[in-house]
Amino acid sequence: MAVSLAFGATLDTAYVRDLQQWRAVREEKLKAPTSWLAVAGLFWLHEGENKVGSDPLSDVVLPASAPKHAGVLVRHGEKAQWKPVSGAVLLLDEKSPPATLGTITMTPIVRGPKVGIRLKDPDADTRKHFTGLKWYPAAPQFHLQAKWVPYDSGHTIPITNVLGMTTQEPAPGYAEFTIAGKQYKLEPVTEEDHLMFIFKDETSTSTTYGAGRFLYAPMPVRGVVDLDFNKAENPPCAFTAFATCPLPPKQNMLKVSISAGELRYGKH
Repeated sequence: MAVSLAFGATLDTAYVRDLQQWRAVREEKLKAPTSWLAVAGLFWLHEGENKVGSDPLSDVVLPASAPKHAGVLVRHGEKAQWKPVSGAVLLLDEKSPPATLGTITMTPIVRGPKVGIRLKDPDADTRKHFTGLKWYPAAPQFHLQAKWVPYDSGHTIPITNVLGMTTQEPAPGYAEFTIAGKQYKLEPVTEEDHLMFIFKDETSTSTTYGAGRFLYAPMPVRGVVDLDFNKAENPPCAFTAFATCPLPPKQNMLKVSISAGELRYGKH
């Protein structure tokens, strides 16, 4: 059986202090000039030349502060060549640094057969008019020490993004836990050196982001994974229309209200 609670009925003051600090750091990162709040556009490139500039007829439309005709992006398969009106030609792919035009950056993204340019502008309206994050109060009953059940190597699960594209992503196992006497489980994918749980619970109909939330956790230690739903956070799609977020797989749609973590953006 999964272990349920990491804390007793009363809140640990050191834990609450650390949680508040973690939440403050998340908000500061989100307010950074190159964060998701700065994303000002996503443009899908066609093969060959794509015009770039503030001219609204451009293939990649820049903010009004940019030149009317800034250059062209030439797509070759999954890569693009940036040919500015003035300056050096630059080859772009997902691993290269973004192209810059003043404070504006252009980063290529590949989603299946689609190749796009994600535009970031520190003066984007979403960043300038950011209203701050809202959270549930710290809830010790949702900080869980879950049982970790590993899979054999090579196990994958289908993850679909908001564009409707599905990929098979490595899943190392699942976390099993109990809430209010009922047992649940979540399957994560791996991201760098930690686990990423893409999940949805019944609060998504009212207080939390409708498409679901993310929860990051350290790798399991001795068959236990630390799940702190007080750190559940909104995906980038909650803040910008130009993200391509993964959606929770069916098995991660929980029939329980997890009233912890980040609230729906803009909700008071």
